[in-house]
Amino acid sequence: MKAVVRDRYGKPEVLRVDDIDPPQLEAHHVLVRVRAVSLNLSDWECLVGSPLYSRIGGLRRPASRVLGSDIAGTVEAVGSAVTRFAVGDEVYGDNLGQMGGFAELARAPEKMLAHKPAGLTFVQASTLPQAGAIAVQGTALAAPGKRLLINGGGGGSGSFAIQLAKEAGAHVAAVDNAEKLDFMRSLGADEVIDYRTRNITRDRAAYDLVLDLVAHRNPFAYRRMLARGGTYRCVGGTVRALLGIATVGAVAAKATRRSLGVLMVKTGPAHFGPLAERCAAGEVAIHVDRTFALDAVPDALRYLGEGHARGKVVVEIP
Repeated sequence: MKAVVRDRYGKPEVLRVDDIDPPQLEAHHVLVRVRAVSLNLSDWECLVGSPLYSRIGGLRRPASRVLGSDIAGTVEAVGSAVTRFAVGDEVYGDNLGQMGGFAELARAPEKMLAHKPAGLTFVQASTLPQAGAIAVQGTALAAPGKRLLINGGGGGSGSFAIQLAKEAGAHVAAVDNAEKLDFMRSLGADEVIDYRTRNITRDRAAYDLVLDLVAHRNPFAYRRMLARGGTYRCVGGTVRALLGIATVGAVAAKATRRSLGVLMVKTGPAHFGPLAERCAAGEVAIHVDRTFALDAVPDALRYLGEGHARGKVVVEIP
């Protein structure tokens, strides 16, 4: 089968298209003929090997030769213990634990897949597993009268999070680079901020909730942003920032009746399926910035890694 592979960490130049053997099917796994795979920041991090946690399982050499986790496609074969799917079923899911999505065939655990809603295309369905789960859980505390800041609001998770927070009645401030300001405004953000011209950590006690998709600052800077009783949660960022937030930041914040922590995202169909149904019903919009062919995966990852993506970027395999 055709796949995009790499043998070392590095920029998109380390990727190449190759013919490799299909993955071996195990009892509780499903073999999926991939029709679409959406890109996440985790793909970029695992490509370059930074932050350090992206090298889990392969400190010097990548544990997975083939990246790509959020897949959508048709069932090609099922393992002997699989009960929920049959050959020909249209499925989608988060395959972060296995990767392998940038290929014509990918193996995924049965428990991580769901039947694709009929109202969604393969491209649309592939955008939801990781980004949707993060957005739903990251905005769970949004409510009328709450001031919520979303750092990284112009990306995949952010585009869903802005819509969900506004629907919940929160006042939303969204942060990203200048080329995404109009996009975030179109999603419903009440205030849009270019992080390169305004340091949001100087907004003292301005927010009841902060969802940070790209944490990299000192935890005390984040604590200053929170109103009394406020909550800060981050998803991804530098190792130094995450450790600081989870340790000294959490203790210091609690002492001032604030909450700092890392959002431990729950994965699986139960956490992205309900949002997918809402998207299929037209209640929440899916924003796909660009689609790329399988042999253009390096270009797709470069586009994402350089911070250009408005919403989701998807690799489509006819």
